Amino acid sequence: MQEKNPILSSNDSIIEAVKNNDTTVLKQLYVYNYPKVEILVLRNSGTKEQAKDIYQDAFLAVWQNIKQNKFIPQSESSINGYIYTIAKNKWLDVLRSKGFKKTIVASQLGHFEIKDEENNDIDDDILKDKRLEDVMLAFRSLGEACKSLLRKFYFEKKSMNLIAKELELDAASTRNKKYRCMKKLREIALKN
Repeated sequence: MQEKNPILSSNDSIIEAVKNNDTTVLKQLYVYNYPKVEILVLRNSGTKEQAKDIYQDAFLAVWQNIKQNKFIPQSESSINGYIYTIAKNKWLDVLRSKGFKKTIVASQLGHFEIKDEENNDIDDDILKDKRLEDVMLAFRSLGEACKSLLRKFYFEKKSMNLIAKELELDAASTRNKKYRCMKKLREIALKN
């Protein structure tokens, strides 16, 4: 169990201290909450440097929101939770960003540089089209039972339970059949 922060004992004093830019309380809040955010970022593909940047942004956002009465903490734990939540959301935004995904891929490939961004996108589109074409060709080669089951699941968006009723099978058998059909589809597509 985490120990309570000794300086942040009274909720009213926390709000007032933040609003009055009390450096002691702000520093205590900052130091007390940082380790949790660092762990979050490090466990989710980030670096210590990124953790510091995310935390700085989150802390400033909390500070501004309290000063502008956009967030009124109900307790010490609610302000700590608020800091963590904002940091988590900011980190999720980074993870979802296109730039982050490219950085991860590049770092996994060693030193890698994309010189012409536009041509790279065109190449990706051609590869996607080719893969789709291969999969559609493989799909045509499947037996009618597999085609029907996969069509119902992926194109008609029917649930496995509904498909099981239509096929007069139990749900487990239907899932196994779908798995076998997908395996066969992959094998045919890869062979082509």
